[in-house]
Amino acid sequence: MNRFLAMPGIEHLQNIHPLIVHFPVALIPGSAAVYFAAWIGRRPSWQWGGLLLLVMGVSGAAAAVATGLYAAPGVMRAPSVKETRLADHKRIMLATLALGGLLAVWALAARPMPMRGRLLFMLAMLLLVGLLAKGADYGVRMVYDYNAGGFACGQPIEFTH
Repeated sequence: MNRFLAMPGIEHLQNIHPLIVHFPVALIPGSAAVYFAAWIGRRPSWQWGGLLLLVMGVSGAAAAVATGLYAAPGVMRAPSVKETRLADHKRIMLATLALGGLLAVWALAARPMPMRGRLLFMLAMLLLVGLLAKGADYGVRMVYDYNAGGFACGQPIEFTH
């Protein structure tokens, strides 16, 4: 019997990392977009939305890093992929978490958005989104180019009810 009746795809996952990573991937760029809109549109009330999204995104990134570190030993079998793609993914995502954490602390200290050094803050937000995108690209390549997610779905996939 399927323990995950509402979400039967979960039983095919090797770990929960794929369920977690999408939160920071959505929330952090969303935070940057809202912060930029607040800055350009001169909408101080929107800054609170940027702060909320940033804190939620960094919290999600912490969970994604934790589940990724926990899952890393069990994914893939090719040492060359682990030494290159996985190592790069891990390094970039740890840097993303560190930068995101610093920006979140800065924004929380200067609620809801830093006034002093605002240009630096906004440039750092762009760097954060770029790091996140590059690190996520390594993760995507591991899954789709090197089958890091395992053989949960053999190819070709035929539809069944």
